[in-house]
Amino acid sequence: MNNRFAKSKLLNNFLHDPSAIIGSFLLVLLISAALFAPLIAPQNPYDLKKISLDNFLLPPIWMDGGKAPFLLGTDDQGRGIFSTILFGCRTSLLVGFSVVTLAGSFGVFMGLMAGYYGGKIDAVVMRLADILFSFSTTLLAFLLIGIFREGGLVVVIFAICIADWVRYARTMRGSVLEIKEESYIMAAHASGASDFRVIFRYLMPNAIAPVFVVIAVDLAVVIMLEATLSFLGVGVSLTEPSLGMMIAIGKNYIYAGMWWLVVFPGVALILLVIAINLFADWLREALNPKINR
Repeated sequence: MNNRFAKSKLLNNFLHDPSAIIGSFLLVLLISAALFAPLIAPQNPYDLKKISLDNFLLPPIWMDGGKAPFLLGTDDQGRGIFSTILFGCRTSLLVGFSVVTLAGSFGVFMGLMAGYYGGKIDAVVMRLADILFSFSTTLLAFLLIGIFREGGLVVVIFAICIADWVRYARTMRGSVLEIKEESYIMAAHASGASDFRVIFRYLMPNAIAPVFVVIAVDLAVVIMLEATLSFLGVGVSLTEPSLGMMIAIGKNYIYAGMWWLVVFPGVALILLVIAINLFADWLREALNPKINR
């Protein structure tokens, strides 16, 4: 089994794509840093017992006035920038993976039903998708967060999921429409297989490949959207770390020369998005034989 995998075309494409390797390395590095943040971070930036205003706006350790363990300096509350970035990456990845899991699962199911059954089910699902797709996801998230009148991870995840499932449903529906007339699907019907078996045993496994590309691309979009909402003050609450919130706080001090408050969290966010996009580009090309590499 391992030999077959090692010789697979997908692995071979991956190993011969430098951008995919770099993106994957960065992504694994950032995910690992986020997962093990409590062990790596010099301090817990949200443990009030370990935060002191004596460390107010310290510069990075290599500048005059910097001190250990605040490698990248501190913010206006005395929290270490490096530690806060690690915990902020956890929030970004948690929101990203939660949204693509929930919205992706619902969207794939709706796309399967619409593509397989067609008729009224297809019409209702696609009209609903068209309505949601006509609105900005950011504006819909604003609206829903305003209705709940509070932020928080759960509310942010739910607000983004409301509109985000549409892209999965459309992708899955299009893939199902291409495949459902194939001979092996017709043979399954002729053998008396139930709709459930045809959909989940034959149709879904062969139609799901394009959805993986959507997941990879959407993960970066969701992470940027969460950062945008937090930057604008309607995302996660103040008790939860967020890269977007760090940038929002830092912008108030940027003209005072305290550039580290914005630059370091901004670089972390950019690296996270670039890593995901590099991997997504490779996945899109690897799963689409029509693209000339």
